[in-house]
Amino acid sequence: MNVLLTLSTILSLAPLVQPKLQIDADIPGGNIVVDKIKGDDVYLHQDLRDTAGDWFYWHFRVRGAHGRTLTFHFTKSNPIGVRGPAVSVDGGKSWRWLGAQAVRGPSFHFDFPKDADDVRFCFAFPYVGENLHAFLKRHAKDPHLKVETLCKSKKGRDIDLLLLGRLDGKAKHRVALTCRHHACEMMASYVLEGTIDAVLANTEEGRWLRDNVEFFIVPMVDKDGVEDGDQGKNRKPRDPNRDYEGESIYPAQKAIRERLPKWSEGKLRFAMDMHCPAIRGEHNETIYFVGIPDEKKWEEMGRFSAILEKVQKGPLVYSSKSNLPYGKGWNTKANYQQGKPFSRWASELPGVLTATTIEVAYANANGRPVTDESARALGQDLARALRGYLVGLE
Repeated sequence: MNVLLTLSTILSLAPLVQPKLQIDADIPGGNIVVDKIKGDDVYLHQDLRDTAGDWFYWHFRVRGAHGRTLTFHFTKSNPIGVRGPAVSVDGGKSWRWLGAQAVRGPSFHFDFPKDADDVRFCFAFPYVGENLHAFLKRHAKDPHLKVETLCKSKKGRDIDLLLLGRLDGKAKHRVALTCRHHACEMMASYVLEGTIDAVLANTEEGRWLRDNVEFFIVPMVDKDGVEDGDQGKNRKPRDPNRDYEGESIYPAQKAIRERLPKWSEGKLRFAMDMHCPAIRGEHNETIYFVGIPDEKKWEEMGRFSAILEKVQKGPLVYSSKSNLPYGKGWNTKANYQQGKPFSRWASELPGVLTATTIEVAYANANGRPVTDESARALGQDLARALRGYLVGLE
């Protein structure tokens, strides 16, 4: 009887036992430093490690918070975007914007579901190597996609090179796309997914692109930074997108400079580097192309922009009025003192008609939410515009 009473007492008290609260960045792309936890208030900040100055990327996991309401206070700066943090209650499988209503200054609160064992928060929707490999697995049997290793990263990771479209060497046109020169700029990866999907789709645009174009795509230039959860932007001693002048210090940039000119054979017509801008503000809440000093090539980019405006179908609306010509805003000579970016370097390759950078807002593009799905739709629009642009060359 005493044993039964003891067990009964333990069982009755079990619901009162709170699991230990755990907050960490031990996940792919994780980034956080916890300063202290005081009751239901968590004080933390983004890890800037090798970053010059401030930046805003963070991504962390919370366990043991079942049924609690916690408030997270950022202590170094305000790195919360205009739609609040992105949140996942299923261990990172799916994401949504928490919303600005949960935010007050550099803090946000969250009501944890009672059954949520692994809740994650991030500045935007994370995209790491496992996302890329899951995407490529869906297309593994497609003969129009070939996955190679461009090179090894400094930490020994494979940096993927995707060859896409017409792969028999007889393509009329060649196109180069790069992404994640800055590790934290994850929403651009969803755009790239959309473009690849569009090229492989059984549509008029897809069939034309597969018949006439070969793509050279590096989806994660800074693979180490993506996996380790680095900011990437303004990394010391050199920003990864300023490594196309002099001797490259990063393996991927060195390999791109060696392989892309040989691959292009003078047929490279269009080169685009895919990025996300800063955290908030008028020009950072839109979609725009960044100009290069070559005025003739920038005029060609204007032709592409006009085509994109006409053919776009997705929920994220692009307007050429948002473009940033060379010499305007931050796009000036002073911003390139550290070195040459990919788009400037690619614009100098034989046969290239235009080269640019696209900046895709992290959360809010002209008042519309940027999500994984809306970003993929933008990527499909870019493929549609690319087809129209290249057709015009024939």
